[in-house]
Amino acid sequence: MQIPAPFDYARAADVADAIALLDRYGPESRLVAGGHSLLPMMKLRLARPEWLIDINDLFELDFIVREPDRLRVGALTRHTTLLESSETGRLFPIIAEAERFIADPVVRNRGTIGGSLCQADPAEDLSTVCTVLRAEVLLRGPGGERRLSMDEFHRGAYETAVAPNEVLCEVSFPIVPGQGSSYEKVERRVGDWAITAAGAAVALLPDGTISAASIGLTAVGLDGTATAAEEVLLGETPTPAVIDEAARLAAAACNPVADTRGPIDYKRHLAEELTRRVLTRSCDRAVPQER
Repeated sequence: MQIPAPFDYARAADVADAIALLDRYGPESRLVAGGHSLLPMMKLRLARPEWLIDINDLFELDFIVREPDRLRVGALTRHTTLLESSETGRLFPIIAEAERFIADPVVRNRGTIGGSLCQADPAEDLSTVCTVLRAEVLLRGPGGERRLSMDEFHRGAYETAVAPNEVLCEVSFPIVPGQGSSYEKVERRVGDWAITAAGAAVALLPDGTISAASIGLTAVGLDGTATAAEEVLLGETPTPAVIDEAARLAAAACNPVADTRGPIDYKRHLAEELTRRVLTRSCDRAVPQER
């Protein structure tokens, strides 16, 4: 089946209008911006919304704003905008590296960070990136606004905490002075979903020891971050031996499944090797800071 089921269409004028339309048409309505996740599912009839609410006119959600302690990104910000933002790349190299892996220029020109996060695909790159960077999301609905951590926002594969009448408006990334970060991915072909990918963020003290660390894996069944691997890094100098142990623990924490992209042992091997690489690169990029 390659033809969507019948649906009605509305175009929201602003965020308040989008919320009102969602509230009016109920849980069988869906927001659409880039549509690169939703429309293929509709064509296969894996998704059958009764109403599509177009939010491409919500320019108030298309922004990148630097504040003293955080970077705020509007949910309608396109992948290309994030990739080309020099400030985003300087503060968070992990975002720029992940964006280069996302699909192709056609998809990046239309797809949005909000759409990626709300799809909650276990093989989706930006979900891992946001988890590693301890990002927060801002949701807005008839009852007002609420902020959630990524752990609160993502509830499992293809499931988020966004209520049927709420709109994801913003993603905010805390700025950690001197933090280094990185993302690396193995895929079958350019632009494909990950076989396995890894992301890391590291902060160093003046003596070169690790004061904070975060490790995430994509497409291998890791919920949240690899806490045991992170704990073994804290207070340590990032020597190859320490990084090797963290990479081993990260691979042990994941739960890959065998599929057409590869067997379990191969994916676990990739998780370990990619974690080793992103940790090494993150430590190289980190600038030691006073406690």
